[in-house]
Amino acid sequence: MLLNIDKVRQSFPALAGQWTFFDNAGGSQTLKKVVDRISEFLLTSDVQLGASYAVSQLAGERLALATKGMTTLINAKFPQEVVMGPSTTMMLKVLSICLSQTFASGDEIIVTNCDHEANIGAWVALEKQGMKIKVWKIRSDTLELHLEDLEPLMSQRTKLVALTHASNILGTINPIKEISAFVHARGAMICVDGVAYAPHRLVDVQDLDVDFYALSFYKVYGPHHALLYGKKEHLLRLPGLNHYFIEQTDIPYKFQLGNVNFELSYGMLGLCDYLSELAQLHYGNQTISDLRSQMVQAFDLISMYEEKISDRLLNYLNSKPRVRVIGHTKANCELRVPTISFVVNGIDSSTIPIKIDQHHIGIRYGDFYAKRLIEYLGLASQAGVVRVSMVHYNTFAEVDRLIQAFEQVF
Repeated sequence: MLLNIDKVRQSFPALAGQWTFFDNAGGSQTLKKVVDRISEFLLTSDVQLGASYAVSQLAGERLALATKGMTTLINAKFPQEVVMGPSTTMMLKVLSICLSQTFASGDEIIVTNCDHEANIGAWVALEKQGMKIKVWKIRSDTLELHLEDLEPLMSQRTKLVALTHASNILGTINPIKEISAFVHARGAMICVDGVAYAPHRLVDVQDLDVDFYALSFYKVYGPHHALLYGKKEHLLRLPGLNHYFIEQTDIPYKFQLGNVNFELSYGMLGLCDYLSELAQLHYGNQTISDLRSQMVQAFDLISMYEEKISDRLLNYLNSKPRVRVIGHTKANCELRVPTISFVVNGIDSSTIPIKIDQHHIGIRYGDFYAKRLIEYLGLASQAGVVRVSMVHYNTFAEVDRLIQAFEQVF
C-alpha cells in the first residue's frame, strides 16, 4: 500500500510554500492538528492547574489526555512514566543529575562515540563527581556498534549504558532490544536517545525493555517540547529536582522544574489525531479500532514510503565516484532511517548547502552535535558531512529536484 502523499502534505501548512525541507532531522514541519490543539488550549483553558473552578479543571483534564496520548505513542505501561519538558538535552541533564545521586564514586557509565552530545555530555559531566566514564566505539569498518566491543567495557560497577536508537548522522538503527537484554543481564540500566528514530518508526519502550528513553517533539511534527520516559520503579526511587515539598512519589512532577508547558503538551495530541486519521485513510474498514494499533499501521506506511524515497537518493549518491555515503549505502528500513549523510572528495562540506539554497531546497552541513563522531571519522577538517534528512511528507519530485541541483555542484 502506497502512502497518499497528497493527503499527507495537506496536513502540514508550511509545505504549501516555495521551500523544500530536507533538514528534517534538525526539526520537522509542524502538523496543523498540533497547532490547532495548542490554540485550543491557549484560547479556552489557559490557566494554572489544580484550582476548583471549571476552566482549571478542564486544563487539568486536557493535560491528562495529552499524557495519556504520549503514553500510547511510546507504549509506556503507566502515564506517570512520561515526563515532558523543554528539550531532550535538558531532560537528559535532569536525569543525569537525579540519577547520579544514587551512584557512588567509582561507579561506571558507558557512553558511545556516535551519539548526539545530549546523551554523552550529561554523563561525562559526572566524572567530576567521581564516576568513571568508558566509551563504546563504533567500528571504523562497519560504522556500527558491536556487542563484542561492549562486553569488555562492562564490570560489576557498570551502572548505566547510554546510546542512541538511530544516529542523527549515520542514520543507522541500533538493535536496542538486543542491547537492552545484554545490559540488563549484566546488572546495568540503559538510557536511549530516540530523537533521530521517533519521526520514522513507532517507539515501544516495553518491547525494547529500556530503562530510560528520550525524544524531541519538534523532530516528530510538533513544537519545541520533549519527552523523557523512565520505568516507574526508577522514577519513584530517584530524588527529584523540584521544590522540597514536592513528594517523592509525585511523578513526573518532581522532575519538572517550574512545571511542564501545558499548551505544548496538549498540542501533541494533534500527532495522535494525525496518526489515527492516516491509518483510517489508508486502511478503511481494515483499520484497527484502538489508537495504538492505528499508530502501528500509520508508521508501517511511513517506513515503507521512506525506504522508497531514500532509495532514490542513495542510488544517485552511490553512482557518483567522488561521493562517499557515511553509513549504510542501501535504503533498508530495517537498518537505517532516511537521514543520509555524505562527503564529496575534494569539496568542503560547508560550500555545498549554500549552492543548494538558491533552488529553495533546505539541506545542511556540519557535525550536528555529534562532534565526537565527526572527529572519530576524521571529517572535522572537511567541515563535517552534508546531511539530507527526509521524512514521509517529502516527495519523489522533491528528491529529483535535489538530485538536479546536486548535478550542478558535483
